[in-house]
Amino acid sequence: MRSLVFATNNRHKLEEIKVILKDRIVLSGLNDIGFSGEIPEEHETLEGNAAQKAFFVYDKYGWDCFADDTGLEIEALNGEPGVFSARYAGENCTFEDNMSLVLSKMERISNRKARFRTVIAFVEKGNIRYFEGTVDGIITTEKHGQNGFGYDPVFVPDGFNRTFAQMSLAEKNAISHRAKAVEAFTRYLIDKIL
Repeated sequence: MRSLVFATNNRHKLEEIKVILKDRIVLSGLNDIGFSGEIPEEHETLEGNAAQKAFFVYDKYGWDCFADDTGLEIEALNGEPGVFSARYAGENCTFEDNMSLVLSKMERISNRKARFRTVIAFVEKGNIRYFEGTVDGIITTEKHGQNGFGYDPVFVPDGFNRTFAQMSLAEKNAISHRAKAVEAFTRYLIDKIL
Protein backbone atom coordinates (compact mmCIF):
# COMPACT_ATOMS: atom_id res chain seq x y z
CA MET A 1 0.00 0.00 0.00
CA ARG A 2 1.22 3.53 -0.85
CA SER A 3 2.62 5.65 2.03
CA LEU A 4 2.59 9.46 2.24
CA VAL A 5 3.51 12.06 4.83
CA PHE A 6 1.38 15.13 5.52
CA ALA A 7 3.70 17.88 6.82
CA THR A 8 1.53 18.79 9.79
CA ASN A 9 1.36 18.25 13.53
CA ASN A 10 -2.38 19.00 13.45
CA ARG A 11 -4.09 15.68 14.23
CA HIS A 12 -7.50 17.05 13.21
CA LYS A 13 -6.28 17.89 9.69
CA LEU A 14 -4.57 14.50 9.44
CA GLU A 15 -7.69 12.56 10.49
CA GLU A 16 -9.86 14.61 8.11
CA ILE A 17 -7.76 13.54 5.12
CA LYS A 18 -7.53 9.93 6.34
CA VAL A 19 -11.33 9.77 6.28
CA ILE A 20 -11.44 11.08 2.70
CA LEU A 21 -8.78 8.59 1.51
CA LYS A 22 -10.66 5.69 3.17
CA ASP A 23 -7.61 3.52 3.94
CA ARG A 24 -6.35 3.56 0.34
CA ILE A 25 -3.07 5.14 1.52
CA VAL A 26 -1.03 4.86 4.72
CA LEU A 27 -0.90 8.50 5.85
CA SER A 28 1.55 9.76 8.48
CA GLY A 29 1.97 13.13 10.14
CA LEU A 30 5.18 14.79 11.30
CA ASN A 31 4.93 13.24 14.77
CA ASP A 32 4.61 9.78 13.20
CA ILE A 33 7.99 10.16 11.45
CA GLY A 34 9.71 11.51 14.55
CA PHE A 35 9.67 15.24 13.76
CA SER A 36 8.14 17.50 16.40
CA GLY A 37 9.52 20.94 15.56
CA GLU A 38 8.24 23.70 13.33
CA ILE A 39 9.17 23.68 9.65
CA PRO A 40 10.23 27.17 8.48
CA GLU A 41 7.92 29.19 6.23
CA GLU A 42 10.21 31.76 4.63
CA HIS A 43 8.52 32.50 1.31
CA GLU A 44 6.26 35.35 0.21
CA THR A 45 3.66 33.11 -1.45
CA LEU A 46 1.39 30.34 -0.22
CA GLU A 47 2.83 28.11 -2.94
CA GLY A 48 6.38 28.81 -1.74
CA ASN A 49 5.63 28.02 1.89
CA ALA A 50 3.71 24.84 1.09
CA ALA A 51 6.53 23.66 -1.20
CA GLN A 52 9.17 24.48 1.41
CA LYS A 53 7.41 22.32 4.01
CA ALA A 54 6.86 19.40 1.61
CA PHE A 55 10.46 19.47 0.33
CA PHE A 56 11.76 19.71 3.91
CA VAL A 57 10.27 16.29 4.67
CA TYR A 58 11.18 14.80 1.29
CA ASP A 59 14.80 15.97 1.50
CA LYS A 60 15.30 15.01 5.17
CA TYR A 61 13.41 11.70 5.29
CA GLY A 62 12.98 10.61 1.65
CA TRP A 63 9.19 10.32 1.94
CA ASP A 64 6.75 11.59 -0.67
CA CYS A 65 5.04 14.43 1.19
CA PHE A 66 2.37 17.09 0.91
CA ALA A 67 1.90 20.32 2.84
CA ASP A 68 -0.57 23.18 2.79
CA ASP A 69 -0.64 26.91 3.40
CA THR A 70 -3.67 29.19 3.65
CA GLY A 71 -4.24 32.91 3.49
CA LEU A 72 -7.03 35.47 3.58
CA GLU A 73 -6.77 37.84 0.60
CA ILE A 74 -8.72 41.12 0.82
CA GLU A 75 -9.23 42.94 -2.47
CA ALA A 76 -9.22 46.50 -1.06
CA LEU A 77 -5.99 45.77 0.86
CA ASN A 78 -4.16 44.59 -2.29
CA GLY A 79 -4.39 40.94 -1.22
CA GLU A 80 -3.37 41.44 2.42
CA PRO A 81 -2.94 39.74 4.79
CA GLY A 82 -2.29 36.88 2.31
CA VAL A 83 0.77 34.80 3.13
CA PHE A 84 1.16 36.76 6.39
CA SER A 85 -2.37 35.90 7.62
CA ALA A 86 -1.20 34.05 10.75
CA ARG A 87 1.12 36.87 11.87
CA TYR A 88 -0.55 39.92 10.31
CA ALA A 89 -0.52 41.90 13.55
CA GLY A 90 3.11 40.93 14.27
CA GLU A 91 5.07 38.02 15.69
CA ASN A 92 3.37 36.23 18.61
CA CYS A 93 0.03 37.91 17.82
CA THR A 94 -3.33 36.23 18.46
CA PHE A 95 -6.26 35.59 16.11
CA GLU A 96 -8.01 38.44 17.92
CA ASP A 97 -5.12 40.81 17.16
CA ASN A 98 -5.22 39.86 13.48
CA MET A 99 -8.99 40.31 13.19
CA SER A 100 -8.87 43.65 14.98
CA LEU A 101 -6.19 44.90 12.57
CA VAL A 102 -8.23 43.80 9.54
CA LEU A 103 -11.40 45.44 10.87
CA SER A 104 -9.58 48.70 11.64
CA LYS A 105 -7.96 48.81 8.17
CA MET A 106 -11.36 48.12 6.56
CA GLU A 107 -13.25 50.62 8.70
CA ARG A 108 -14.06 53.20 5.99
CA ILE A 109 -13.80 50.91 2.96
CA SER A 110 -16.96 49.96 1.10
CA ASN A 111 -15.37 47.22 -1.06
CA ARG A 112 -15.50 44.27 1.36
CA LYS A 113 -14.60 41.53 -1.16
CA ALA A 114 -12.18 38.86 0.07
CA ARG A 115 -11.30 35.25 -0.44
CA PHE A 116 -9.69 32.46 1.49
CA ARG A 117 -7.16 30.46 -0.53
CA THR A 118 -5.47 27.16 0.35
CA VAL A 119 -2.59 25.71 -1.65
CA ILE A 120 -1.41 22.11 -1.27
CA ALA A 121 2.07 21.26 -2.54
CA PHE A 122 2.74 17.57 -3.23
CA VAL A 123 6.32 16.36 -3.64
CA GLU A 124 6.42 12.96 -5.28
CA LYS A 125 9.77 11.41 -6.24
CA GLY A 126 11.29 14.90 -6.15
CA ASN A 127 8.68 16.44 -8.47
CA ILE A 128 6.14 18.99 -7.26
CA ARG A 129 2.48 19.42 -8.10
CA TYR A 130 0.04 22.03 -6.69
CA PHE A 131 -3.65 21.89 -5.82
CA GLU A 132 -5.71 24.93 -4.86
CA GLY A 133 -9.04 25.72 -3.26
CA THR A 134 -10.69 29.12 -2.85
CA VAL A 135 -13.88 30.50 -1.38
CA ASP A 136 -15.02 34.05 -2.14
CA GLY A 137 -16.89 36.24 0.29
CA ILE A 138 -16.88 39.51 2.19
CA ILE A 139 -15.35 40.93 5.35
CA THR A 140 -17.92 41.94 7.94
CA THR A 141 -17.78 45.18 9.93
CA GLU A 142 -17.67 43.31 13.24
CA LYS A 143 -17.07 39.80 14.57
CA HIS A 144 -19.89 37.23 14.60
CA GLY A 145 -19.89 33.66 15.91
CA GLN A 146 -17.83 31.46 18.21
CA ASN A 147 -16.85 28.51 16.02
CA GLY A 148 -13.80 27.98 13.85
CA PHE A 149 -10.55 29.88 14.20
CA GLY A 150 -8.48 32.56 12.51
CA TYR A 151 -10.55 35.06 10.56
CA ASP A 152 -13.73 32.94 10.58
CA PRO A 153 -15.74 35.47 12.68
CA VAL A 154 -15.23 38.26 10.10
CA PHE A 155 -15.70 36.29 6.83
CA VAL A 156 -19.07 35.61 5.19
CA PRO A 157 -18.81 33.26 2.18
CA ASP A 158 -20.73 34.19 -0.97
CA GLY A 159 -24.29 32.84 -0.96
CA PHE A 160 -24.56 32.87 2.84
CA ASN A 161 -25.61 35.40 5.47
CA ARG A 162 -23.50 33.92 8.28
CA THR A 163 -19.77 33.99 8.98
CA PHE A 164 -17.71 30.81 8.99
CA ALA A 165 -17.68 31.17 12.80
CA GLN A 166 -21.50 30.99 12.86
CA MET A 167 -21.52 27.71 10.91
CA SER A 168 -21.03 24.20 12.21
CA LEU A 169 -17.76 22.52 11.31
CA ALA A 170 -19.64 20.25 8.87
CA GLU A 171 -21.25 23.26 7.14
CA LYS A 172 -17.94 25.07 6.83
CA ASN A 173 -16.07 21.99 5.63
CA ALA A 174 -18.64 21.45 2.87
CA ILE A 175 -17.71 24.76 1.21
CA SER A 176 -14.32 25.79 2.57
CA HIS A 177 -11.15 26.61 0.67
CA ARG A 178 -9.26 23.85 2.47
CA ALA A 179 -11.95 21.29 1.66
CA LYS A 180 -11.78 22.23 -2.03
CA ALA A 181 -7.98 21.93 -2.14
CA VAL A 182 -8.08 18.60 -0.29
CA GLU A 183 -10.79 17.35 -2.64
CA ALA A 184 -8.69 18.18 -5.73
CA PHE A 185 -5.62 16.55 -4.16
CA THR A 186 -7.38 13.39 -3.01
CA ARG A 187 -9.11 13.04 -6.39
CA TYR A 188 -5.65 13.06 -8.00
CA LEU A 189 -4.37 10.47 -5.52
CA ILE A 190 -7.39 8.20 -5.91
CA ASP A 191 -7.20 8.41 -9.73
CA LYS A 192 -3.55 7.27 -9.52
CA ILE A 193 -4.36 4.42 -7.15
CA LEU A 194 -7.37 3.01 -9.01
